[in-house]
Amino acid sequence: MNPSRRELANAIRALSMDAVQQANSGHPGMPMGMADIAEVLWNDHLKHNPENPGWWDRDRFVLSNGHGSMLLYSLLHLSGYDLPIEELRNFRQLHSRTPGHPEYGETPGVETTTGPLGQGIANAVGMALAETVLARRFNRDGMDVVDHHTWVFLGDGCLMEGVSHEACSLAGTLGLGKLIAFWDDNGISIDGEVEGWFTDDTPARFEAYGWQVIRDVDGHDPVEIRQAIDTAQAESGRPTLICCRTVIGFGAPNKQGTEATHGAPLGEDEIAAARQELGWNHPPFEIPQDIAAAWDARERGRQAERAWRERYDTWRKAHPELAAEFSRRMQGDLPDDWAEQTRARIAELQETGGDVATRKSSQIALDAFGPLLPELIGGSADLAGSNNTIWSGSVDIREANADGNYIYFGVREFGMAAICNGLALHGGFIPYNATFLVFSDYARNAVRMSALIPTHNIHVYTHDSIGLGEDGPTHQPVEHAASLRMIPGLDVWRPCDTVESAVAWKTAIEKSGHPSALIFTRQALPHQPRDPAQVDAIERGGYVLRDADEAPEAVLIASGSEVGLAIQAAESLSANGIPVRVVSMPNPGRFLAQDEGYRDSVLPPTVRARVAVEAGVTHYWYPLVGDGGKVIGVDRFGASAPGKVLFENYGLTVENVSQAVRDSLQARGA
Repeated sequence: MNPSRRELANAIRALSMDAVQQANSGHPGMPMGMADIAEVLWNDHLKHNPENPGWWDRDRFVLSNGHGSMLLYSLLHLSGYDLPIEELRNFRQLHSRTPGHPEYGETPGVETTTGPLGQGIANAVGMALAETVLARRFNRDGMDVVDHHTWVFLGDGCLMEGVSHEACSLAGTLGLGKLIAFWDDNGISIDGEVEGWFTDDTPARFEAYGWQVIRDVDGHDPVEIRQAIDTAQAESGRPTLICCRTVIGFGAPNKQGTEATHGAPLGEDEIAAARQELGWNHPPFEIPQDIAAAWDARERGRQAERAWRERYDTWRKAHPELAAEFSRRMQGDLPDDWAEQTRARIAELQETGGDVATRKSSQIALDAFGPLLPELIGGSADLAGSNNTIWSGSVDIREANADGNYIYFGVREFGMAAICNGLALHGGFIPYNATFLVFSDYARNAVRMSALIPTHNIHVYTHDSIGLGEDGPTHQPVEHAASLRMIPGLDVWRPCDTVESAVAWKTAIEKSGHPSALIFTRQALPHQPRDPAQVDAIERGGYVLRDADEAPEAVLIASGSEVGLAIQAAESLSANGIPVRVVSMPNPGRFLAQDEGYRDSVLPPTVRARVAVEAGVTHYWYPLVGDGGKVIGVDRFGASAPGKVLFENYGLTVENVSQAVRDSLQARGA
């Protein structure tokens, strides 16, 4: 006799409460409450192959309410992924493949790292957008090689977070019909019944966004759940929210429906009572053979992928060039002539570059590299004209064009960055997103997540200092560059001219699977002369841009807009008999990662004075100038005035930099 749907769902409940109990840590309530929904979705609708978690046309499943990770681990184990029961026994333990919140790359079948509430649904919007744009580009002649859904589980906490408003609003505007979300409407969060702080009319909110909303689904009735999913899949022009009424901790008779099941083990007595309530008469972590067999999705997965591959092979033979592009993009490979083409373009920019703002230099780089990269996709948070993110080949994705590659994100910095994380995770794209540097704070956790996951997401920031001028301190970042440099794994560039900007873009594009932040100016900066060896050295993060005619007595270190200032100060000092080397350091983190020999060749330990200058907080630079070194920067908020006036007011002048060198030399007994 085949097991009932409730028995299949109870396998999730049992594994979840047992793993949390063994770890003495975790969240059993959500997995127990959403188990019936998960069972119907995974057994009847989800297109996936446990034996090939990276299959390109699989459905994507995102657990936005990531604290309920045991739901996902149970599903992966039961359906046949490489996640043995021993890993569930080691839930939340060091080096296990079942961390407290799902982590991309740690567990097969986990599509993104979730836990910070609301970001999973935003990632899912990016994944659904990726599917939509890829389908327009590659599907031909009735052969849909890109044809999959993105499914999301989310809870009240996700919907309270502002990022969910940003992402879901845009998803409705873009009409992402293959995005389907299940709202776990259980009325409970950590602090108790949410009616005290969350009384939104959520269905009406999503209807206002342009979503199809399916209301009042009994989240414990498989028939209603399946009907809702069928209705959702029949809608092609709108994303769907399925509102599921559930009982948190379903099956735990004395605690279900309360916050007591949310974020703590049920306890041995309550687990025993739950086993009796659910009719689950099996020891911890034991799944009866008939239930295990009913859950096993490997054969179904093989058949689904086999059918797709047959369709793919037919399509490939009919469209070989298109297929080659699709394969290259999904594998994350750059074009074969990428190195040759980019080297030539950068050399040309070195010969022809003029004095322009580096935000314009960024656009020049996009115009140079964009034609080589059909996978490049991105946009700005309502600042396209200021961020200079639109390049000559930009095509609005709303045009339903096969070449669509530009996204108007609107004023949604957090949602934008998180959506781009999803685009990158899906595959087939290199996304970029842009805003003013000061507003990187709005996107901060998504930027952090891009480094933690990590994703190949390029964060573009303009208006990088007090140099932006009259908009004043609310728009003038002083601590932001240093703060971004502190994020592990985030490659942060602050280039000084068009050539350094192009190199920054090139390395960011090449840094597959990892994020970068590119920081640009509003004001024009001077183009710097370089020989080919210096151009090549830019990628090392710091290099000698101008050397003294004799052994230098001092080194000036600068990034971005202050490189030109350092050059002027060095020329003034050299004219007065003090030989000075200027080091341009567009990426201090990358420089510090070089071998000691290279670092010492750029910053010789024997040089008697080091002075760093950057129009931002000074703390970051002290390790680079060493004992007795000086840093000139801005350790307070800016003011509203023309940029040149502010630089003078804050001491970012040739005279002040030159005097700092003289003072440093004098202090060292020069």
